[in-house]
Amino acid sequence: MPETMIPAPDARGREHRSATDSPARVSRLLRILAWLSFLTETIIIGTGGAVRLTGSGLGCSEWPLCTPESLVPTPEQGIHGVIEFGNRTMTGVVGIIAVAVILLVLQAAGGRRALMLAVRYAAGGIVAAVIAYAVSAPFALPAFPIASAVLLLVCIAAAAHSIRSTRDRRDLVTLAWITLVGVVAQAFVGGITVLTGLNPFIVGFHYASSLLLVCMTAAFLVRMNAAPGPRERAVPRWFAITTHITGLALAVTILFGVLTTGSGPHSGDADVLRHGFDATVLAHVHSWPGYILAGLVLALAVAAWVLRLEPRRWLLVLAAAIAVQVGVGVWQAREGLPPLLVGIHMVLAALAAAAYTVVVLHLKHMVRTESSAG
Repeated sequence: MPETMIPAPDARGREHRSATDSPARVSRLLRILAWLSFLTETIIIGTGGAVRLTGSGLGCSEWPLCTPESLVPTPEQGIHGVIEFGNRTMTGVVGIIAVAVILLVLQAAGGRRALMLAVRYAAGGIVAAVIAYAVSAPFALPAFPIASAVLLLVCIAAAAHSIRSTRDRRDLVTLAWITLVGVVAQAFVGGITVLTGLNPFIVGFHYASSLLLVCMTAAFLVRMNAAPGPRERAVPRWFAITTHITGLALAVTILFGVLTTGSGPHSGDADVLRHGFDATVLAHVHSWPGYILAGLVLALAVAAWVLRLEPRRWLLVLAAAIAVQVGVGVWQAREGLPPLLVGIHMVLAALAAAAYTVVVLHLKHMVRTESSAG
């Protein structure tokens, strides 16, 4: 029988768990799928970047079909259709893994009852989406986007109900549901991106949302190996405050990076209009919070090692990611934004955000009690 996160019963047959319990055990399958979820969420940023950087954004002119008559690309669409359809296929892989993770987590944390509740919601969501499609199609409405929106709403309702009714490892259940809801939402936003002709603001939102999902899966990996129970701050207050200010600098850097890319030459298709900002000016503005971010991370890393603080090793990882990111950013600017370097820059931003997420989660540790101290 595989290991699960369910605590052993005490002498009276009741389940118990305290803050002094060892880290929650998870099945090997869940551990593998959690890593695959993180990896595929990162990879899809690369494939999405490839779509944009090769001008394949409208390689499939329709959604969810690739053409009005075909689900898959036709020979006439050439390599652009293959690249765009490949990214859509990757979305399906990410979704399947997210579903598998949530089912395993629910079974471990809530047993058969929690699992069957999710299955009933899934069946109801599919039925509701089919009804929405059947009702809207005869009126020449965007039937599939409407059906997708209905499915997304049902998924959100299922997540809210499941999280509220879960007592064991609610942190893992919450993170798994956020990832699954995010994947469904991303598929919907991706479709809107195609239907709006690659609107740069929607494309930028699509990327930022994907980056957040990378952070969610990274957080799941950390919490998967952490003990359940109350947690307390493991670093000085000033260090925690500075870390959160660093997060703000990271967010601003990424925001201006998205705007800069949305103003640059890589629109996803030769006929797509940009949003009108001066890309040269934005590139400089993007670099300012980037250098501030690098300085803050370096200061935190030095302080963490001097004071022997818990997040020190992950701060080194974050510092290395930021240093490489700065180097690639300067390189791509000097070389005229070659697509390969821009794509690497996009993936590195996601990895830096994931490393920052891990650092934040190491600002606290399990509450120490007399029994654990002994």
